[in-house]
Amino acid sequence: MIRLTRRTFIASSLASLAAEPLRAEMRTSHGLSRFGDLAYPADFKHFAYVNPHAPKGGILSTQISSTSGNQTFDTFNTLNIYVLKGDGAAGMGLTFDSLMVRALDEPDAMYGLVARSVTRDADGHVYRFALRPEARFHDGSKLTAEDVAFSVMLLKTKGHPGISQALRLVDHAQALTAHEVEIKFQPGHARDLPMMVASLPIFSKAYYSANDFEAATLTPPLGSGPYRVKNFEQGRYISFERVPDYWGRHLPVNVGRHNMDLRFEYFRDRQVAFEAFKAQTFNFREEFTSRDWATGYDIPAVREGKIKRETIPDDTPSGAQGWFFNTRRPALRDKRIREALALLFDFEWTNTNIMFNSYKRTQSFFENSDMKAEGAPSADELKLLEPLRAMLDPAVWGPAVTVPNGDGSGQDRALLRRADTLLKEAGCTRGKDGLLLPDGTRFELEFLEFSPALQPHQAGLLKNMKLVGIEARSRIVDAAQYQRRMDEFDFDITTRRFAFAPNPGENLRQIFGSVAASTKGTPNIAGIADPAIDALIEAALAAQSRAQLVTACRALDRVLRAGRYWIPMWYKGSHWLAYWNRFGRPETKPKYDRGLDTWWYDEARMK
Repeated sequence: MIRLTRRTFIASSLASLAAEPLRAEMRTSHGLSRFGDLAYPADFKHFAYVNPHAPKGGILSTQISSTSGNQTFDTFNTLNIYVLKGDGAAGMGLTFDSLMVRALDEPDAMYGLVARSVTRDADGHVYRFALRPEARFHDGSKLTAEDVAFSVMLLKTKGHPGISQALRLVDHAQALTAHEVEIKFQPGHARDLPMMVASLPIFSKAYYSANDFEAATLTPPLGSGPYRVKNFEQGRYISFERVPDYWGRHLPVNVGRHNMDLRFEYFRDRQVAFEAFKAQTFNFREEFTSRDWATGYDIPAVREGKIKRETIPDDTPSGAQGWFFNTRRPALRDKRIREALALLFDFEWTNTNIMFNSYKRTQSFFENSDMKAEGAPSADELKLLEPLRAMLDPAVWGPAVTVPNGDGSGQDRALLRRADTLLKEAGCTRGKDGLLLPDGTRFELEFLEFSPALQPHQAGLLKNMKLVGIEARSRIVDAAQYQRRMDEFDFDITTRRFAFAPNPGENLRQIFGSVAASTKGTPNIAGIADPAIDALIEAALAAQSRAQLVTACRALDRVLRAGRYWIPMWYKGSHWLAYWNRFGRPETKPKYDRGLDTWWYDEARMK
């Protein structure tokens, strides 16, 4: 019998991989990165992808295109985005400063904002941040080490589960002086956890001593960032104005950025939003609907050059998009049932008939990156996998699991027969009203969504499920109800896209880890709770070089794919952008971002 703990697994598997020697002395730097690589020197003047002379003024208006914490895409009812309660408004993170800021042309490097430098000990357990004495909140009060320490511990104890769970290995945060804060991490913390802490919002201790941090509120909180709330109409829009006397506007990390005021528009229907964009209700749109991109822009404004369309590369991992199974449901616990359901989606038919052949099939949880598992496991992957052999699916040892695309007919008979066989092997039987689960109950599934946008893509899948005897239906609920049900894990199947940084870290625990699976409000919606997966996550988080990280993520990818936790959808390694021709931008785009906060308003283009 094999007895494996995280500690013994990491020690045995990583001992065979090259490791950086530990330094005996404390090390001070102007920035942080997971593996110690910083492209910019201590005296850099600005990021290479900005125009340091960009004019200020004008407004960029758009829709929210990604969410975190308690945010939803089509409404908001609170300006507090850092707790579980409520539906948070877009853009609120811009009102708070953090210790450091990411460089968008490096995989994970950060440079000082509120912190002018950071000193860490040899083991990487203690980090001391030296703060800039000029840092201020919007009311003019000083931002001190007390505020930083207070913020870290507040988020650890009362923050949204997606944050508080990530901070559970923070031992303490304390002010050493007015301008120096110490943050200590417990052994076993992810190498990128200090960077996550350095990116957290800094709250005013005085403000939250008088106000309830956990409350859902429409009162703008006291911030210190480059923006503050200007006005809003609940559930319809929220706008932000640049803070003219923002204390950090001249810092190297901010030069050439934050050039325009911002406004986020909310719509419950994608087509209504598209029509609003064409009517100039807002002026920037990232397009996510292939039909609209292929046919919807044949309008005078585009032909006359008033609206510009561009396809720009997306060099970040495309991540994992698909219909995810809630394996907490009895009907979806058997891996063979999940595999059968995935066979019923004909990607080729969908891509050709609905998506204008714009996409490629997603197979990996790290699609569009070097972390995607390919072929059979490499020698280095085997060093990580072998100690886990007794816990792993036999499919892990062969070529990485892929899901067939279908023959393009929409109803591939070979795949339908294979799915039927797998269902029978799992103990499902035919009843007079359709397919029965092993316990004799009717096999019924509900696809839970908050938008009808994917119903055309889903229709063929539901049809094929019914062909094998499953009563499958789609249910659309409002965004608030959808978020509550996600937080409670109250669903059968839903759509989700998980995007990863070039060097993924602590979020692997949040999305795939066993602790997150039993913590309401976390992104582990599939309910993945597998000790082998936990061990591989720990190996990835303990990696001493990017080569080790890539190896661990490839091994993790294999095990996740063998677990059949989803019906993979599609991806493309690019962004589709459409915008009214009134913006200027730097010649260089940051490698790992669209770079919108470096654009500026150009009135001359409007003439």
